[in-house]
Amino acid sequence: MSRARADEEEYWHSSKFRAFTFDDEDDELSQLKESKRAVNSLRDIVDDDDDDDLERVSWSGEPVGSISWSIKETASSSPSSLEGRDSSLQKGSSSYAAFPKQVSSYSLSSLFKGRNKLPSFQSLSDALSDTGVKNYAPELRRPKAEYKDYSSDWSPKDTVRRMQRGKVCSLERFRSLQDKLVLLDEAVAGHDGNVITAVLIFLKRTLRREILFRELEVRQVALCHLIHFLKETGEQKLLLDLLRFLDRTEEVALSQYREHLNIQDVEKRREFLKGCIGLPFSAEDTSHIQDHYTLLERQIIIEANDRHLETAGQSEIFRKYPRKASILNMPLVTTLFYSCFYHYTEAEGTFSSPTNLKKTFKIPDKQYVLTALAARAKLRAWDDVDALFTTKNWLGYTKKKAPIGFHRVVEILQRNNAPVQVLQEYVRLVEDVETRLNLATKYKCHDVVIETYRDLKDRIQLTAYKCKVERGSAEEEKINSILNN
Repeated sequence: MSRARADEEEYWHSSKFRAFTFDDEDDELSQLKESKRAVNSLRDIVDDDDDDDLERVSWSGEPVGSISWSIKETASSSPSSLEGRDSSLQKGSSSYAAFPKQVSSYSLSSLFKGRNKLPSFQSLSDALSDTGVKNYAPELRRPKAEYKDYSSDWSPKDTVRRMQRGKVCSLERFRSLQDKLVLLDEAVAGHDGNVITAVLIFLKRTLRREILFRELEVRQVALCHLIHFLKETGEQKLLLDLLRFLDRTEEVALSQYREHLNIQDVEKRREFLKGCIGLPFSAEDTSHIQDHYTLLERQIIIEANDRHLETAGQSEIFRKYPRKASILNMPLVTTLFYSCFYHYTEAEGTFSSPTNLKKTFKIPDKQYVLTALAARAKLRAWDDVDALFTTKNWLGYTKKKAPIGFHRVVEILQRNNAPVQVLQEYVRLVEDVETRLNLATKYKCHDVVIETYRDLKDRIQLTAYKCKVERGSAEEEKINSILNN
């Protein structure tokens, strides 16, 4: 025992470091300094590969960075190794058992994490499994070509490809006009509308308008994208400047005309539309602008008059059916329905007369009949409905004629809850036999069904239809009379 104790004392006093004694009052401070000196030596190895003159050692005396040092450093970090070391010290000497092994607060994980000191001791496996290491350590193994992500050293073609894959790319590095145009051409060649729009936004921000317009004039695909983008975002001034540069006068006029949608005051809108009449529209569009102005002017007059009548209570129809909304800025068909509903019997000379509206705006007969039928059926004015389809020939004979087809008349009347007698009258006027039977059966116009089967001399269908009517009803008696004769 004494020889072993002497050998251990000789080993400690022959080490390159000062031997440990229990009488040393600054033992922990000296160990911390030695630990920092070892780790600083490790950092020097990483930072400067050419400095090999000095020998760097660890607590065990092995050169720092060697394989044996790494193994021992890693093994010393695991709890099992710490426990084994403590147990060996207890077996070897009772004096060593009283002194816990001071573990260095630095490990190889500090190098991977790029930190000088960890809050708690970690093993190499724990350090590599840390979240920060997963994000940072793979960067150390990337090829040099991948570092173009950070230097933004991408060609226009590569930039477009990355944008197509949804990666963030900075376009600010393309400063010259030539580079920007090449980037735009590559975006167009990629046939990706989002990329083309992104590049156009960049060019719109970094180029003067004259230069941008001149270059887009020879790039029709990009030009169409920019025009559509400006319309969607509402950049009206830039859009008008672009269209004027391209000498597209009709599109300039239409773009200016669209501004009336942003004018809320009805008088200001009327004056604006009056000014739009002189814009360089096509002949057809000029006619539409004129009609729009005339309609709004007519609506202003009708609205003022009807508001006065409704407030004063002088009109029975306004008392019975109060207005639900203003007629201002309504479409032509809505205005015609309003006129047929409230002013159907007025003379043609008044602005609110349906006949006046039809003549002024050249409304087709089919559209006029559909609108008037819907308005008068809603009021259940069946006499007006009848007069709407009654015509006289040159001999004075009357007959019913519908430009929309009587099957549509029946459907509109049924939607407005017309009585069966009215429905039957118009179902009889449907020329196609199969359609007439279907409508009569669907809307329970029994007389029409019975008369149709009688005309067809279809005894079987008439007998079968007898089961569908009520027993003892007039329809059943009618069927029996036909079958007996």
